[in-house]
Amino acid sequence: MKPFVKPLMALLKRSGFLESDLDYHLVRASMVIIFAFFGYQKWFDYEAQELIPYISNGPLISWMYPVFGIRGASWFLGVSEWVFGALIFLGFWNKSLGVLGAAGSCFTFLTTITIIPFMPNGWAASAGGFPAMTGNVPFLMKDVVLFAVSVYLLKQDALRLSLATTARGDDRGVRIDPREAGPPTFEGRDRRPAVGGPR
Repeated sequence: MKPFVKPLMALLKRSGFLESDLDYHLVRASMVIIFAFFGYQKWFDYEAQELIPYISNGPLISWMYPVFGIRGASWFLGVSEWVFGALIFLGFWNKSLGVLGAAGSCFTFLTTITIIPFMPNGWAASAGGFPAMTGNVPFLMKDVVLFAVSVYLLKQDALRLSLATTARGDDRGVRIDPREAGPPTFEGRDRRPAVGGPR
């Protein structure tokens, strides 16, 4: 495999991909899209009915039915998702808002992941049970990845905000161009591994 990896690495280095923030921006854009679409669903009755087994068995969100009712709980989630999505979108320009949005995203997917152990009939008995997923559990498993993505975004925004604030000596660094805040450094050196030898 090494003969194939070496030219690929050379191509990636020449293209500037390894030094760019493309991955960081793609993660942000994808989370904005996800929150926009999932938030939109919550305004309709069909989705409110689909959510019943999830909310009813969620240890961190089951309280919403007694407080808001079935439709109200769906609307509450829709508003929350749109708010977090908007904050993540604004994080392209304002890292303080990005941190808030990413933190909200982390909490959102933490609450859905905690439903998995409590979801009835989530493991196929015909296949020996756990880890043979069935029913609603496969849908929830995607949130494990989305939680990890949210943690990544939270860390990146917090680091960039911290670096910008430290560099300017006050809180004026909260509004920055994402291209101006590179990856975190350590003692003046880039902490990412060098490609093609030391710089």
